[in-house]
Amino acid sequence: MTNLSTAPAFTPGDVIAESTITVTRETLVRYAGASGDFNPIHYRDDIASAAGLPGVIAQGMLTMGLAIGVLTDALGDPSRVVEYGCRFARHVIVDPSLGAQLHIVATVKEVRDATATVALAASVDGAQVLVKAVATVAL
Repeated sequence: MTNLSTAPAFTPGDVIAESTITVTRETLVRYAGASGDFNPIHYRDDIASAAGLPGVIAQGMLTMGLAIGVLTDALGDPSRVVEYGCRFARHVIVDPSLGAQLHIVATVKEVRDATATVALAASVDGAQVLVKAVATVAL
């Protein structure tokens, strides 16, 4: 997507960023090292299975961070995001050989004065993994 640091004003309905990110087992290990989240459900199939999961899952905060990263890359300045929140709808199962394809779309929902409300849709195989993912962006 285009860097939006000098873009014209947003309009509700505008898709301002879209990307598909491959999340691999290596991604999970790197995130674990950076975040300190070494829960074995994020890297061991046997532990994930014992916990009732269908396989190793991505860290929720990794998924949340990847989603907002698509928007901040398009904005060109991460400090323009003044608020961000979401709920986790389902796990991102990371196949050992294929990974998971996380598809993210950022759509303008509302524009007010000096801010825009941007909805972030994050899905894997068409199923939403984040819900109520909304960022407030300074214009």
